[in-house]
Amino acid sequence: MGQGGCHGLRVEAGGLPGIIKGSFTQSSLSGLLFYTDWMKDARMSIDASVKPIPAARKITTKPRVSDQIFRAIVTAFSFSALLILSLIAIFLLIKGFSTLKQQGFGFITNFEWSIVVDDGGVETAHFGLQAMLIGTLVISFIALFIAVPLSVLTALFLTFYAPERVKKILITVVDLMAAFPSILYGLWGFFVLMPMAEYWAKLIHKWLGWIYIFDLPDPIYTRSPFIAGIVLSVMIIPIITSVSREVFSQTPLDRVQAAYALGATKWGVIRAVVLPFGAGGVVGGSMLGLGRAFGETVAVFSVLNIVFRTNFQILFTQGGNVASMIIQKWGEAGPSEVSALMAAGLVLFILTLFVNFLANAVVTRTVKSGR
Repeated sequence: MGQGGCHGLRVEAGGLPGIIKGSFTQSSLSGLLFYTDWMKDARMSIDASVKPIPAARKITTKPRVSDQIFRAIVTAFSFSALLILSLIAIFLLIKGFSTLKQQGFGFITNFEWSIVVDDGGVETAHFGLQAMLIGTLVISFIALFIAVPLSVLTALFLTFYAPERVKKILITVVDLMAAFPSILYGLWGFFVLMPMAEYWAKLIHKWLGWIYIFDLPDPIYTRSPFIAGIVLSVMIIPIITSVSREVFSQTPLDRVQAAYALGATKWGVIRAVVLPFGAGGVVGGSMLGLGRAFGETVAVFSVLNIVFRTNFQILFTQGGNVASMIIQKWGEAGPSEVSALMAAGLVLFILTLFVNFLANAVVTRTVKSGR
């Protein structure tokens, strides 16, 4: 050690050949020891922060308990709709079984609905639903004839022409129309539509009266199947429009772009690509609307003169459908007629359910084929 204390200390590093060679002062040696301790602490902290690798998770197809519980709840709620429909059908079958057993298949094919009580108090009943089934079909097809073109044009406008802001407003309005109670449509049809529809009926009779369905035995234009069909058409337009718009919006983009690349206009694309692709969806939506029209009660009852008679002359003021007949006769019906009305409800229930199932099958098939 020389003068100057530690500054004169020389350390030979021969003990670390190939690693450290030379001489150090005491201050440089202290710095090296500090660096070594710091590296050791840093390595210890890194080792402490590294978590051990967890064991490999066993792959299994068995769902967890929470998934099983959720699946059971969802399944139960899904089948609740089917359960409710089944209970309704069973209730109608039980209540109308006596009439179905007594009348047999003639309950659907006969045209007479009468109850005769003789002097001895013996009741003779003849219940046949054919006239009202025909009326149901006539009114419903009038509604389809008016509603389908308007619904398709509305769906095309909303899908391809409407600006985004206008589109949102119109879609909201269409959805609200589907949610309106039928009594509102009945009141609107009676107070607002009927005066205008009478004028339209007069024009149709004037120019097309030589056709049987537009002929009139008497010049009476109010409360006719024609007016009831117009009211029903307004009620089913939201259903057909929503289904058609959904199907049109799923038209494959590559087909649309290919048509534009070949020089087609927007109308050309709609005619050559969109309408052929969405034809099945339009048919399915129309059938859904038909199912709604089959079961409509209050709106038809408000604007139609219910007469139990087959009427193909749509401008004449008589006719009816099964649902409106039930509501008309229910208040004064005896036990036997109540059973007959329940049986009529069962027939209408099955008919509507069949049409809806068929419509859902058509729409589902159309969407899958498009994908």
